[in-house]
Amino acid sequence: MHSAVLLIEFGSIILCLGLLGRFAARFRFSPIPLYLLAGLAFGEGGLLPLGASEEFVATGAEIGVILLLLMLGLEYTASDLVSNLKAHYPSGLVDCALNALPGAAAALLLGWGPVAAVVLAGVTWISSSGVIAKVLGDLGRVGNRETPVILSVLVLEDLAMAVYLPIVTALVAGVGLAAGSMTLAVALGVAGLVLFAAVRYGRVISRFVSSDDPEKLLLVVLGLTILVAGVAQQLQVSAAVGAFLVGIALSGEVAEGAHTLLSPLRDLFAAVFFVFFGLHTDPASIPPVLVPALALAVVTAATKIATGYWAARRAGISVKGRWRAGGALVARGEFSIVIAGLAVTAGIEPSLGPLATAYVLILVVLGPLTARFTEPLATRWTRRRAPGGPAAVPELPAETRPQTPVGD
Repeated sequence: MHSAVLLIEFGSIILCLGLLGRFAARFRFSPIPLYLLAGLAFGEGGLLPLGASEEFVATGAEIGVILLLLMLGLEYTASDLVSNLKAHYPSGLVDCALNALPGAAAALLLGWGPVAAVVLAGVTWISSSGVIAKVLGDLGRVGNRETPVILSVLVLEDLAMAVYLPIVTALVAGVGLAAGSMTLAVALGVAGLVLFAAVRYGRVISRFVSSDDPEKLLLVVLGLTILVAGVAQQLQVSAAVGAFLVGIALSGEVAEGAHTLLSPLRDLFAAVFFVFFGLHTDPASIPPVLVPALALAVVTAATKIATGYWAARRAGISVKGRWRAGGALVARGEFSIVIAGLAVTAGIEPSLGPLATAYVLILVVLGPLTARFTEPLATRWTRRRAPGGPAAVPELPAETRPQTPVGD
């Protein structure tokens, strides 16, 4: 009987997610807020609380996080990461300073303590690579001159997670300074070792994993990723960081083939992860934190726009491209939820989960709008303020290169 109820509940969740995804695609916006709302509806205090399938959903959610980070790692090679770090690290430092500090300050002002401050700093810092990539594709900006600047900022954020996640994991676990330092040292050592192996022996690793049979390639890549993620978690590094480093180590045709094969699985289990996060958030707990979440969203949307503008200006992009870069970086999503989920699971601060949920819901909806309208609104405002009125500022052609096909 329990098995039948589990199948009915889990099947209903997947069907619901599929319908929500189709609805979001029809109106061209991210399905993440709908998945979060579905989790709120299925969770405790929601419309249809789950019982039998909650543990199964939790396992699926953990796989979702692993696949999200693996797919992100597949987008970059180790040499790409090293070159981006060398060329654009000042933009990464500005990004961290402008966007992490508001989250930390908000947590301290709310009286949540230093651990929650570190967690909320990460929530407000990391942009959503998935949402931003989708928006750039929808707007036809993949070939724009400012797009490499946007991607560089995202890569630096992703690379910083290899250091940040072990720190958060140690803090929320309540380990001491010595144990926390050891965890960080192990994380840095593992990350450095994998990057070195990927740069030096990437072709060998890819050749070992490679297979002409899609089934065998899928099984080997997925098995290797989950195995490494489990070992990383056993070392108290982070399963997500382990998966990310596996993705970096794979390159060439293997990475492309794995990306194609794993994309449907990633989408399925990532959706389950967002539902799981919503399951652990009581809808009644969101209204009390809605005002702080909205205020934090407004502040950090402005700081992200400033980050993109500064980074694009440093790269020599014109004013219109700077505004486009800033507007594109506003969206938060999967990684903000991953970070908040660590604290929610550890029971650090009861209001942190609802605040993060409300914050992500606001910015995952606002992000595509700022990407679309920040540049034209800024241009119109500038033209009105220019001496002589609108006619004094001529309209410049868009800075684009020939479009090239890209993956999801």
